[in-house]
Amino acid sequence: MYNDIKKYPVLLLLFIICFSSNAQQEKDTTKLINVRYGDKGIELRTRDNKFLFQLQSRLQFRFSTPNDQDPLTYDDYSQDKQTTFKINRARLKVGGHAFEPWLNYYWEYELSQSNLLDFRIMVEKWKWLSLKVGQWKVEFTRERFISSGEQQMVDRSLINRPFTVDRQMGVELYGHLKGKGIADFNYWAAALTGTGRGNAENDDNNLMYFGRAQWNFLGRFLDFEGSDLEFHEKPTPIIAFSALTNRSPYTRFSQSGGGSLDGYENGAPGQYRVNQWNFETAFMYRGFSWQSEWHTKYIIDKLDNDKTTTLKGYYAQAGYFFHNAFNWWPKKLEMAGRFATYRPNNDFRDNLQNESTIAFNWFFKGHKNKLTSEVTYFDYQDKTLPLAQGWRFRIQWDISL
Repeated sequence: MYNDIKKYPVLLLLFIICFSSNAQQEKDTTKLINVRYGDKGIELRTRDNKFLFQLQSRLQFRFSTPNDQDPLTYDDYSQDKQTTFKINRARLKVGGHAFEPWLNYYWEYELSQSNLLDFRIMVEKWKWLSLKVGQWKVEFTRERFISSGEQQMVDRSLINRPFTVDRQMGVELYGHLKGKGIADFNYWAAALTGTGRGNAENDDNNLMYFGRAQWNFLGRFLDFEGSDLEFHEKPTPIIAFSALTNRSPYTRFSQSGGGSLDGYENGAPGQYRVNQWNFETAFMYRGFSWQSEWHTKYIIDKLDNDKTTTLKGYYAQAGYFFHNAFNWWPKKLEMAGRFATYRPNNDFRDNLQNESTIAFNWFFKGHKNKLTSEVTYFDYQDKTLPLAQGWRFRIQWDISL
């Protein structure tokens, strides 16, 4: 299912045929369906709004030197230079609703790697209580949940790899509790397989449990998106706290599924108990944007007398459209900066990995068509080794069609 790319264009064609046939019950199709190009690509919508079909593709072209990936170990700083130019992402997205406007669906396919990334059904009849079933990126961190096409930088920070929960299969309840004044909250609570993308089964009887509480303390919700393109006229801040627990053979997750952090190997079923939490802030106001995360993760090896390793990391990121302060600054140009620190074992306080990044975004058409360039400085500190340092330059064109 996940590796046969040839199946999905056929499924897409069948879906369109079924969609059209539902609209042809009594009248001619041309009188029942509206077709237009919207924010989410080509849209086919029935006149009664009971069916909506959206189709969009996205391409991401990237040039990087001397290497593209973040250095993970001390030896990575001395590796051979490998300047790259590649299609970093090639996505096909299908979404909409069926039968009722509150019964939504979405799936996303990565064409370059033949991965089915997302497939989910959302029952969103009430804002205070919604249900999601399928596979999706867990809302554990703002940085990871923001789409790769709506990020402020070329890619996510140094700490994304060790702390992301990425995509999981399961069921989730979520909603927006809209009270008066500061009594404005969002919540998410999920039970998941905890074995990563593409795994429909758990390795044992221990599921992954996840929860997130977000306080919109000025009464305004902030969407999961980088850069203040909407130019928020009123200050819009949020504070969020996320936590999860999982027991599996894995110590990290990615688009490829379950995997291992450096120093670990994929273990036996249920070998690693992982508990982690994240404290998060975000803010947007009149072209200025801010976001930060503070992570703690405990890896408990159940086959090694409950040996526990504590991982810590944080990042802070900000961006601004300086045209709001200086008329000579181009209106479509944003400048942003980020600093991130990762400590792979908190018992060794002198062992640190740092990232400092400056980026520029030129928005031709918002996040749908933008050019991003960035310069990053890395350093790797280990009291037993000389300081390792390095620079990286990347430029990326992201376009949705």
